[in-house]
Amino acid sequence: MASSRSFAFTEDWVVVILGLATIFLALSGIVAPVPNFSWANISELTSTIFDLANLSKIFQQFIVVFVTGILGAFLLGKSVKHLLVVFPVVFMLTIFALILAGNSTVKEYNLEAVIFSLIIGLIISNCFKLPSWFKEALSTELYVKIGLILLGTTVIFGDILKAGSLGLIQALAVVLSVWYFAFWICKKLNIDKEMSLMLSSAVSICGVSAAIATSGAIKGDSKKLSYVISLVLITAIPMMIFMPYMAEWMGLSQEVTGAWLGGSIDTTGAVVASGSLVGEEALKISTIVKFSQNVLLGLAAFAISIYWTYAKSVDDETKRDKPTLKIIWERFPKFVLGFVFASLLFSFVISPDKIDAVKGSLKNLQGLWFTLAFTSIGLETNFKDLFVQDNKKPLYAFLIAQTFNVVITLLIALVLFR
Repeated sequence: MASSRSFAFTEDWVVVILGLATIFLALSGIVAPVPNFSWANISELTSTIFDLANLSKIFQQFIVVFVTGILGAFLLGKSVKHLLVVFPVVFMLTIFALILAGNSTVKEYNLEAVIFSLIIGLIISNCFKLPSWFKEALSTELYVKIGLILLGTTVIFGDILKAGSLGLIQALAVVLSVWYFAFWICKKLNIDKEMSLMLSSAVSICGVSAAIATSGAIKGDSKKLSYVISLVLITAIPMMIFMPYMAEWMGLSQEVTGAWLGGSIDTTGAVVASGSLVGEEALKISTIVKFSQNVLLGLAAFAISIYWTYAKSVDDETKRDKPTLKIIWERFPKFVLGFVFASLLFSFVISPDKIDAVKGSLKNLQGLWFTLAFTSIGLETNFKDLFVQDNKKPLYAFLIAQTFNVVITLLIALVLFR
């Protein structure tokens, strides 16, 4: 049953509310316990993981994230009824992934829980037909962004200023070069202008959010938007898995790797997962660099609105609907403010003793939210979506542009972050 409330917050503001509420509850003494998922053999699995005390910690964590998820759905004006069924299922699959990743042999191969949660979700979604109400109850972006705000508690504000300034320079160079290259490729392949704009923005700026913002700016076709979103989500999966190993093979530092991942992988969630596979420093840099690109979204949407309004191919009604500077604020990713606030709080306000008391719990919750997000990504991704459109030219254009994106971003990252 859908919410009957006459108002609802935007997702970014809900994320800020829930993320900061989690932090302040922890600072006030309400700290979520940290379960143990490490084991080497069946004996340790049963005696440690399935010990009553550890199961109690897992259950307490479930209550924390479940209540947070319900509050999120309520504030967003979404149905809570289906979430009551879906969230426990996602949580159980996520715990299974955490247990698999906790094995000592698995740890030797540096395989994180997000990989297992993604694979489990993909197997289920591609082997079984999940009902639409189940997929609609998944809140991937919400989970990722809550985790990112909690990540802000571990990032020193000075690091944000340093990496953010370099990230903004990289973002400007990447967005401009990749956007124009993608648009040029689309033109060469005779792809219509509407699809070209959405595809170019998605591959160059920040994936799904950029595609949606562009579609809104040009009043785009919802079917074309859906296809571009499918391209973004599906191509992000192999990129997030293989790029960290490519970086290791090339001997890149964590800083360069983080900048490469953050600048070339289109979705924030996939950036987080791939950064986690590399290490703490790579995760921080990749997140800050991706935020730098996200910040440009408002400016990009404004520029596209102006272009589309005065383009010869649009009708008079569209031309009368002039874009305003308001669109820059509307498209600004508000959850970045929560991340920066958390960093400022833990960098300058909270005492070291208090930080030591809560950092373990908050870091564990951060990882749990990320893993929940990737279980959800797996469950909502079906590889058949790549082939629903008869015209394969947009797919070819996206893959060519993404390849260019990966190469040019690596070169720029090597110059700025080496």
